[in-house]
Amino acid sequence: MKLETELRDDAIHVIVAEARIDSAVAIRFKDCLREVTDNGPARVVLNLGKVEFLDSSGLGAVVAVMKLLGPDRKLELCSLTPNVDKVFRLTRMDRVFTIHPTCEAAFPAQEQRSIA
Repeated sequence: MKLETELRDDAIHVIVAEARIDSAVAIRFKDCLREVTDNGPARVVLNLGKVEFLDSSGLGAVVAVMKLLGPDRKLELCSLTPNVDKVFRLTRMDRVFTIHPTCEAAFPAQEQRSIA
């Protein structure tokens, strides 16, 4: 599972560099997210701009990551592709997550530092 991470002032920005999050990679996705966010900032922004396909297993993995972060940390999403956005809307998960239309909207005028 390819993930790119950057620290941005009050958050960690995690970019999923894969085209699919499905049953074949869902567990690995969740484990990788746990590793890169462990002991990190309270705000995690997951950039799904390169993800073209997300099935129910992938959606479950995203929800599991949110739960792993616990009540004191927040998982936000940004840059959803049309297919992925549709999955979040159809399942009404767009009401559970804060979803930013772009990365810039999630991080207005903030400094970035690559950490991986």
